[in-house]
Amino acid sequence: MAGTQGKRNILVVDDDLGHRTMLTTLLAGWGYAVNEADDGQAAIDAVRGRPFDLILMDIRMVKVSGLQALAAIKEINPAIPVIIMTAFSSVETAIEAMKKGAYEYLTKPLDFDELRLKMDQAMEHSMLREENRRLKRLVGDRFDPGTIIGSSPAMVKLLETTARAASSEATVLITGESGTGKEMIAGAIHFNSPRKDQPFIKMNCAAVSEGLLESELFGHEKGAFTGALRRREGSFRQADGGSLFLDEVSEMSLAMQVKLLRVLQEREITRVGGEEVIRVDVRIIAATNKDLPALVREGRFREDLYYRLNVINLFVPPLRERREDIPLLAGHFLNLFAEKNRKQLKGFTPQAMDRLIRHPWPGNVREMMNTIESAVVLSSQAYLREEDIPNFRDEPRVAALPEAKVDASLDEVERLAILKTLEAVRGNKSEAARKLGITRATLHKKLKRYGLS
Repeated sequence: MAGTQGKRNILVVDDDLGHRTMLTTLLAGWGYAVNEADDGQAAIDAVRGRPFDLILMDIRMVKVSGLQALAAIKEINPAIPVIIMTAFSSVETAIEAMKKGAYEYLTKPLDFDELRLKMDQAMEHSMLREENRRLKRLVGDRFDPGTIIGSSPAMVKLLETTARAASSEATVLITGESGTGKEMIAGAIHFNSPRKDQPFIKMNCAAVSEGLLESELFGHEKGAFTGALRRREGSFRQADGGSLFLDEVSEMSLAMQVKLLRVLQEREITRVGGEEVIRVDVRIIAATNKDLPALVREGRFREDLYYRLNVINLFVPPLRERREDIPLLAGHFLNLFAEKNRKQLKGFTPQAMDRLIRHPWPGNVREMMNTIESAVVLSSQAYLREEDIPNFRDEPRVAALPEAKVDASLDEVERLAILKTLEAVRGNKSEAARKLGITRATLHKKLKRYGLS
């Protein structure tokens, strides 16, 4: 837990005043908030009084040893990472401490570069572990395939296949339009699999620039590129033993696709700037809103990678193709947001529900969720009425446009195509980008270029 002004709290435990003072000064210079304890018992008392992000503890102390303190601290708060400091002669004891829950041990005199690296790794590992625990606590029910909302034939088929896929180790490719709930399906697979107690790491391949994606996935060595001040583990190492969700995998460059294919074949990675070959045990769950077979035919996605990813294919149908699920979803979101906003709402009027069922929902479940939340927040009645639901027909639209001239420039044709597509999808930029076969970021750039933003 970050301390004052966002600083991370470190507890330094050492009965050697000189060594403790040196460490306190060093860590404060690195930007940490530092507390001191001169004995194992003082450390135990400190942990009872407040949370720490990490503990650096000497193993040999006169009153209460580091080993005794470690056992007590893990009883109080097992989530705090503890790094043991030891003289060379007590390495065997330090190894015993690791078996009892210490994150790592370092020998004195300390190598400061190694110290900083191990501290970063310990806190990053602790944050990931806590995030996964929090995720499972908060959304465990939501990630249960039995509570993903839908009783239409298409959803029943999807949930049956999801349940079978979860129990396997096979790579899964989830396809479907933006907003259909592909990430939720990925979570359902992981949290109902034999890997459910291991990390579930998510990476949006479209949200990271091509130059950084390799480092984000595989990690990098210190000095691998400008700004690489220390070694960093990537998503594959963070997900080791668990699952890695690669969202928008279609946005990877061909060069990056080759590297991903190699990992899927060899189950090995190499950090950027490094030579060490590292074995990884990771289940891949990928997702895309693009037509991958079409991209393969166009030479924009590798055929061999497509077949590696598409071992099990799960298609999440758009909301307009399962309208019978709309009342169920609408009721679910109404209850969810009414409770969140402390509103007493009983349901929808028939006219309001009719409006929801007739709407084409280009943004799918995500659009519905936002629509219902807005209606709940603004409503002052016991039932959501038709006038509480946004008038979709009055949403901003692009005016009707003439056909492009025969001698029009390519820019003019592209500008017209973008405008017509936006008109067709009622201004929904995510849906427009999907229909145009480009990313939302690329669409925004083009809108700015043509003065349309």
